[in-house]
Amino acid sequence: MARLTASLANADSGEVRDEPIARWLLSPDLAEISGLALTPDGRLFAHNDETAQITEIDYRRGVVIKQFFVGKQELRGDFEGLTCAGDRFFLLASDGTLYEFREGAEGERVDYTAHDTHLGKECEFEGLAYDSTANAIVLACKNVDLKQFKGMLVLFRYRLDDGGGETSELKVPYSEAIGKNDWQRLRPTDLTVDPSSGNYVLVAAQEKALVVLTPSGEVVLSEPLGGRHAQPEGIAITRDHILIISDESTKGPATITLYRWPRDEVRDNAHAADPPLRS
Repeated sequence: MARLTASLANADSGEVRDEPIARWLLSPDLAEISGLALTPDGRLFAHNDETAQITEIDYRRGVVIKQFFVGKQELRGDFEGLTCAGDRFFLLASDGTLYEFREGAEGERVDYTAHDTHLGKECEFEGLAYDSTANAIVLACKNVDLKQFKGMLVLFRYRLDDGGGETSELKVPYSEAIGKNDWQRLRPTDLTVDPSSGNYVLVAAQEKALVVLTPSGEVVLSEPLGGRHAQPEGIAITRDHILIISDESTKGPATITLYRWPRDEVRDNAHAADPPLRS
C-alpha cells in the first residue's frame, strides 16, 4: 500500500509507461467485469456483463466496498457499459437501451428508468461515457450495421438536456483511427472522457488498442494498449491522472490494472467546449 501511495503521488515520474502502478485480482463474482465508471467524488464502479450487479471497488486497495442491483426484480441483459452523470448512473445494453438509476446501498435493489435511444438498428453498442461539456452520453459502436457506417469508427451523443433524446453521430474513417497499426477493424469495448483534456479515450479488446479522439473526431493517439491484458473491457481515468483498465476473466481471474496518465503523446491536447460533431 505504501508503494502504491508513493506511485500515485508521482504519477508523472517518467517511469516506463507500460509498467502498471498496481494490478488487482478480483473475486469470481466479478469474472465478467465489463464497463467502469467514476463518480464526481472519484469512486470507481463496475458492472457485470449479463446481470445488473453494480460493484464499488476501491482501486487504491483492490477491494470491494459494496454491491447493489438494478431492478426490484432481477434485471438481465447484454450489458456493455456504465457511466455516471452527476448523481445518476446509466447502464448500457448492446441494443442501445439506457437504464438510468441512482446509487444504492449495500445489497439494495434500486428502481430504474429505461431510455430507448432508437439506435438499435445502427450498430451493436459496447461502451459509454458522460461528456459534461455537452451534457450528453457518448455511446461507442462495436459492430456497425448500416452501409454508410462501414469502414468507420462510429460514436453517438445522446443529449440529456431539454428533455433528452436528441442524438448526433461522430464518424472517423478507419484509415484515420487505425493509423499505422496493423488492425483490420477497430471494435471499442469501452470509452471514457479524460477529465483534464476532455478527449475521448477508447479501449478495444480484440485489437488490444488504445485510441484517443478529440470530441470533434481528430485522432490524437492510436497505438497498442501495452501491458498484460487478456480481455480489456473497461476503462476509466481519474482526476489524479490514473488510467484504470478492467479485464474480464479468461484463463485467470478478472483484474483491474492502474497506469500513469497521460502519456506524453496526449499531454498537450486541449479540449474545445461542446464542439460540432463531424457528420
